[in-house]
Amino acid sequence: MLVRFFLNEPNGNSWKNFKEMMPRLGSKYEIDIEVISKPKAEYQTDDYFVLDLPVAPAIMVNNEIVVEGGNTSQEEVENCICRHLEMAKQEVPSSP
Repeated sequence: MLVRFFLNEPNGNSWKNFKEMMPRLGSKYEIDIEVISKPKAEYQTDDYFVLDLPVAPAIMVNNEIVVEGGNTSQEEVENCICRHLEMAKQEVPSSP
């Protein structure tokens, strides 16, 4: 499972919150964490919009956007991770 954090240049509460959240999530769940950090202006380009990715600050779990353009709690991100983990368990066929 991939959890992506989209950050602006270091500033603001969401940047600090997301940076503190990453190691806690990584130690609690089997996830890959990717950090995308760009100046705010780069998120506003036509080339970036073509990628269909959220504008920072944002967090995605797999292809689901948890939050875009603001801050969120670790609990909300964990709820999303758990939903995806449960979906993955349901997709694996059980052995007889």
